[in-house]
Amino acid sequence: MADGITITFGPQRPGGAGDLVVFVGDDLALGEAARRILGREGVDLVARAAGSERFKGRSLSALSLPAPAGVEASRLVVVGLGSDKDRAKIDWPALGGFTAGKVSGRQARVVLDWPGIGGSAKETAEFALGARLRAYGFDRYKSAKKADAEESAVTALEILVADPAAAEAAAAATTAVAEGVVIARDLINEPPNVLFPEEFARRASELTKLGVEVEVLDLAKLREIGMGALLAVAQGSAREPRVVIMRWNGGEASEAPVALVGKGVVFDSGGISIKSAGGMEDMKGDMGGAAAVVGTLHALASRKAKANVVGAIGIVENMPDGASYRPSDIVTSLSGQTIEVINTDAEGRLVLADVLWHVQKTYSPKLMIDLATLTGAIIVALGQDIAGLFSNDDELAARIAAAGELTGEKVWRMPLIPAFDKAIESKFADMKNTGGRHGGAATAAAFIKRYVNDLPWAHLDIAGVGMSSSPSEINRSWGAGWGVRLLDRFVRDNHEAK
Repeated sequence: MADGITITFGPQRPGGAGDLVVFVGDDLALGEAARRILGREGVDLVARAAGSERFKGRSLSALSLPAPAGVEASRLVVVGLGSDKDRAKIDWPALGGFTAGKVSGRQARVVLDWPGIGGSAKETAEFALGARLRAYGFDRYKSAKKADAEESAVTALEILVADPAAAEAAAAATTAVAEGVVIARDLINEPPNVLFPEEFARRASELTKLGVEVEVLDLAKLREIGMGALLAVAQGSAREPRVVIMRWNGGEASEAPVALVGKGVVFDSGGISIKSAGGMEDMKGDMGGAAAVVGTLHALASRKAKANVVGAIGIVENMPDGASYRPSDIVTSLSGQTIEVINTDAEGRLVLADVLWHVQKTYSPKLMIDLATLTGAIIVALGQDIAGLFSNDDELAARIAAAGELTGEKVWRMPLIPAFDKAIESKFADMKNTGGRHGGAATAAAFIKRYVNDLPWAHLDIAGVGMSSSPSEINRSWGAGWGVRLLDRFVRDNHEAK
């Protein structure tokens, strides 16, 4: 992977170059393999150094010291696993990310064992996933690389486990997911003069190399189909819109697909209802939902998921221009429903309306999930560590929430009540595109719901987590690629043939 790290798996035996990483609990106990590799003198050194440095072995803490005599290593890194309670619920990706951060830009052997835990193929694969994601960086436009070689050098990890072959086999799937996250991060981090709609569509089309069927709908086709809401948003830009349909057919031919739909506004100026200058540069990330869909399709295809999935992204640029759509315009969506435009900065829901309608009418999916950096209101409500979930189906909502808990990409279900639907009633059209100041995320979801009919559907408002999100042990990037791990796990657990 071109993400600053290489990972291999090897047996738990002495010998090798670079750093040596071992793990301890809050009792400073080492695993059997670590004790064997370190020898008695090494074990004693860890105990003495921990005492002198007041290292308590707390979860996600580390102690670095010179390698003991007789141990082939340039440095010894001791990583804490915490108390019995901590060790009972280890976040393996976070542990992998933390460990990778402690040996960034270096060569290291990681002895992944501790009494009673560690070393299983699944745990090792999740550890490797976290390490890969932590190593990601986006500096392709820096004309001079960082002076600090440790920051720019490739991290090389050899993870020492009891069964390297099993770990490597298990890690193939998590590597596919990591690649999908990296693709999503790259898309989100790209500047809008580079990632305009046509270029975004070209990059999504590269999924054909993995066996994904890709169809790109250009301006003429969108006009022919009648995507009037999406086209209204795009008409102020010099860049033509695109809709990309990606189909992974890994399941039975008779099985209806899962549909994933992403908002892909490559830059959102707000249009005529222009945003303030402060923070407008962040609006290059207003395509985080579309990025997550592309990354997910990569992950599914790369690991040959036994499921049928259709991904659809509406890609536009929302700009002010003499041709821009205006407040008080009335546009006709693909569904035939008319929309009174109150605010041109409430554009994402118009894009989703047409793409959702096209997907359900063309591909007859079993369910639809849309992702969109849709409202600032959801950030006010939930902050930048959890996404808002709206759904018309309790079972679907519960399964998405479960996948969120397992991956750490958590969601919180928000209400959909008749009052929100009433708030978007219009005097002049079938609906208006905003419901006023209060309940902004909920009225936006109510708008989208009008384009879903009776199909099980969930809307994920990822404005807080999709860009400029809180840093974590597995992400130091402005664009986190949020949603790829969640959606991959959702499909794996609920829609793949076992």
